[in-house]
Amino acid sequence: MALSRTLVVVAAALVREVGSLTLSSAALRSASAAAATPAVRFAAAPRRHAAVVLEDDEPDPSEVLDELETKMKKSVASVSESLATLRVGRANPSLLDRVEVNYYDTPTPLNQLASVTAPTASQLVVDVYDKSAIGDVEKALFESDIGMTPNNDGTVIRLNVPALTEDRRKELAKTASSLGEEGKVAIRNIRKTAMTKIKKMEKALGKDVVKDCEDDVQKAVKKFEGEVSDLVAKREKEIMTV
Repeated sequence: MALSRTLVVVAAALVREVGSLTLSSAALRSASAAAATPAVRFAAAPRRHAAVVLEDDEPDPSEVLDELETKMKKSVASVSESLATLRVGRANPSLLDRVEVNYYDTPTPLNQLASVTAPTASQLVVDVYDKSAIGDVEKALFESDIGMTPNNDGTVIRLNVPALTEDRRKELAKTASSLGEEGKVAIRNIRKTAMTKIKKMEKALGKDVVKDCEDDVQKAVKKFEGEVSDLVAKREKEIMTV
């Protein structure tokens, strides 16, 4: 019996020793991993930050050219819309695009409240969606500068487009020309801004790159000024055609 108790005591001691060694080994592995991980993170972080800063500082002329084209397109569109409002003696729904109606105390474009059609070459018909507002629409048409008298039959509003005199046609043709010139001035101002931005990039990009960009700007100006000229010429022809 004494021998058996001795063997049990020895076995328990061995178990505790092995467990202690196992725990120490695991602790060492955990500590080693924990120590290594931050070093990798701290080493990688500065490199990523430096790359982003470099890209942000680099000038990009393509952004200037894209912005220039977008603004010039808007200028051409603005000229087109203005030319469409000139009355040329023929009925056209766009003649009422600038009319605003006081709808529930809110200025609202007529084309949002009604459909406008031209059933004949000399008449416009305004069909108001909300019939309770037909009086407000009629009042807005009376007070506008369209030069036509509305006729309200309770269901739709009709406007007869009067014929233009020769003198009036000439005045409208001059107005069309002035609108076109305003559009071209806007395009040239856009060019000036773009040229200034590109010139500031010369030190970073070099003279050759800047020269190429300036040439692209000039080509854009020529293109969009040509579009404005075409719009004006077309509208002048429509105005002068009896």
